[in-house]
Amino acid sequence: MVVAVAFAPLAQVLAESGADAPERRYRACMAKARDAPQAAFDDALAWTGLGGGQAARHCLAAALIGLGQPAEGARRLEELAQDAREGAMRAELLAQAAQGWLLAGDGARADDVLTAAIRIAPDNAELLIDRAGARAQLKRYGEAAEDLTAALARLPRRADALALRAGARRFLDDADGALKDAEAALALDSANVEALLERGILRRLKGDEAGARADWLKILTVAPSGAAADAARKNLEMMDVKPR
Repeated sequence: MVVAVAFAPLAQVLAESGADAPERRYRACMAKARDAPQAAFDDALAWTGLGGGQAARHCLAAALIGLGQPAEGARRLEELAQDAREGAMRAELLAQAAQGWLLAGDGARADDVLTAAIRIAPDNAELLIDRAGARAQLKRYGEAAEDLTAALARLPRRADALALRAGARRFLDDADGALKDAEAALALDSANVEALLERGILRRLKGDEAGARADWLKILTVAPSGAAADAARKNLEMMDVKPR
């Protein structure tokens, strides 16, 4: 699973920021947290000292994650969630904290945080998808598949959830179910690299090396950098090593 550091401004924080100028500063700071995290950190730190409140604290936490300090950023996001007055905002901040814990390699903490978020917002299918990613990282594939099945009952056209469930089912030795999910994901999004990676693995397991190669080469065409591309290259190299 690939975790993207892209924390959108929260509507409730925007509402509490009041005037137009603080709202514009918050949006600008959050955009910088993604694209220029050091600049966002400096801005948020100065803004915090000027009474920037939750908006400044949120941007500071997001900037820390962008600067390669995901555990500290996640800890601060959890603190923000504790201070949030509105349940939906608390759940969203916890979900963002979980992204940080996943980036820090702490899948267990991410799972705990997301479980707390789901208690607050049990109808939020996005939280189930996020928790499935954490559980897959922990190799708890059965629980991951259960979360994804529940999420897909509400959001049946989510290619990313189908691709993630394909991986979970493959590890559960359900190759047919995994292939069905990968195909369904690609029917929705033909360039979904996680689904292409999974289908390539499943095709090779079934002896279809040409099909596997085609899927992995397509990953290198549509997204030549990233975790899926790295895995595709490794699989292609292993397939091309001929036994002596």
